[in-house]
This record gives sequence, C-alpha cells and structure tokens, in this order.
Amino acid sequence: MTPKVVLVTGVGGYLGGNLAARLAANPDIDRVLGVDTVPPPKDVVRTMGRAEFVRADIRNPLIAKVITSANVDTIVHASTTANPPGPTRRTVLKEMNVIGTMQLLAACQRAPSVRKLVVKSTAAVYGASARSPAVFTEEDTPKDISSSGYAKDAVEVEGYVRGFARRRPDVAVTMLRLTNLIGPRVDTVLTRYFALPVVPTVLGYDARIQLLHSEDALAVLELASMGEHPGVFNVGGDGVLMLSQAIRRAGRLPLPVLRQAMPAAGRLLRGARVVDFSPDHVRYLNYGRVVDTTRLKSVFGFTPRWTTRQAFDDYVHGTGLRPVLDPALFAGLERRVLGTPS
Repeated sequence: MTPKVVLVTGVGGYLGGNLAARLAANPDIDRVLGVDTVPPPKDVVRTMGRAEFVRADIRNPLIAKVITSANVDTIVHASTTANPPGPTRRTVLKEMNVIGTMQLLAACQRAPSVRKLVVKSTAAVYGASARSPAVFTEEDTPKDISSSGYAKDAVEVEGYVRGFARRRPDVAVTMLRLTNLIGPRVDTVLTRYFALPVVPTVLGYDARIQLLHSEDALAVLELASMGEHPGVFNVGGDGVLMLSQAIRRAGRLPLPVLRQAMPAAGRLLRGARVVDFSPDHVRYLNYGRVVDTTRLKSVFGFTPRWTTRQAFDDYVHGTGLRPVLDPALFAGLERRVLGTPS
C-alpha cells in the first residue's frame, strides 16, 4: 500500500535527506516530513522539493506530537549512525542511536495512524572475529562484538524494534542490515580510511570486505518505504574485495602493523581527527565480514545495481583520489615477487 504521510528521521545526513527528497518527488505521497536536529546540506535542500523539514530531536518525547498531529502512517528511521557530526563522542552517540530509537518507538506505540516502520540497521550486529562464519545469514545471532560501540547500539536498537513489533502486530516492520556504505558522496569511517595516503593494516591478516553503494542504499530504503516488506534483510553488493585489493585499487600505500598496535594506530588517527576509529571498526578491518543476500533478492525483490568491486571503483573515481603509487606499479611488483609472467 502506498504511504500517504511519511516521516523520515536523520534528514541531516546523506541517506535521510536524499531519501526524503526521493519520496517527496512521488506524487502518490501526500506529505513527507524530514526530522533532525540539524538541517540537510544545502545541495540536498535544493532537491527536497515539497518535503518539510522539522527541527526536532527524536530523543525528546515531543516527537510523539509531530507523528500524531500529522497522522503519519509510515516512518523511516534512518538516523542511527556510527559517524556523528562534529566532535561528538561515545555518550552522545549512544543517546542518538539507542535513546532516540526508544523515544521514537514509544511515540509510534501511541500513534494509531502508524502502519509501517522501516529501520536502517547495520551488518555490524553480526560482529567480526576469527570465529565468524564465512557468510552471515539473517538467522545468525550477534557474537564477538565490543561491550560498547556502534555494533552494541545496533543490537540494542534491533531488540527494541522487535519488542515494538510484538506490541504492535498491526504495523509492518522492515529491518535492513546494511553492509558498509561507500560512494563518492558519502563521508564515513571507511571512505576516510581508504583516502589515507598510507593505510594501516593488521600484519598477517587480509580481511574480506563487502560494500554497498550509497545509491543502492537509497534505492532499497525507498522500496521498503513504498511497499510491504516485513522482516529482516541483509543488504550488500555482490562479491567481496580483499582489503589488500581495495588498498591497491585506491592507489594507497599499505602499512602493516602488529595486531596489538592497531588500537593505538586507531587512537592516533582519531586524536588527529582524521579517521574516528572505534574498536568495532578495528575488528572489522582485522577480520572482515560478508553477509548472504539471498532473502533480499528472493523475498524482498531487490538486487543491488553495483557489486562490491564496482561500488569501490566508483568511490575512487568519483572522489578523484589520486594514487600515491600507480596501481600498475603494484601489479608489476606483485608479478616479480610471485614470479609470474607479465
């Protein structure tokens, strides 16, 4: 059923703002409300058309008045993040993700007009360790995640969403576990990491990474908003890249460090405000993570346009990264070491 009044949280960020713009361009939707504590970027505002920006904090119970007064029937919760704007640290990030979700769900609980809830979650809920399966499915339970951090927040958020779904069985709840976003228009820990001239890696490890192009993330959120797709779905591009391959394709210099020294390297980069590494990010770069997207294609009915490799190449070319060393030189050195013909 096509929604009539949609509320999108997190419109100050890339996904929320651009999703609100896409939904506002749909003539079948009567009204689109975009909620955040900060307005969308100017380039996004120019594309939002009739979407209405509401400066509100979902951590405040007053969000319930926004939902009930507008008779919102569809809510897209896109404000959960691992990359808070400005010098925000752990306490505020947890409040944004967990407390904000709790207040939003409480508001939805009391709003009889709400019929659909779409939640942007993350594949980080699966954790990353040497004991991880080669491929995670939606049935796998969280394991080996840090006691604090974005992954822990996401696990708590999903728990609250499941509780809401039990209390309001009349609401269609869709949970999308996105793999790491990448693209020329997004600013994340991973895009900053691969933009470093010298990229720290864990000595003796070569993580498998699976990426999702930001445009595919927008497309799947839009599709979830417009249709009925209850359930939990992994969302990621086809294929994987080894971390070493990604560094080489970006033309960066790898800097292998001892595993024990990786957290210190993360703190150094965070202190310099270059890349805000968390223990979850360090663990991901150590072990990697790949998810199965069979349900996304067969049940949800969505196939990402970009593969992992294509998404990464679009990020490299779209951001104009200039290689520190020519990738062809890397290939030549590799052939010499391996003794393979050119």
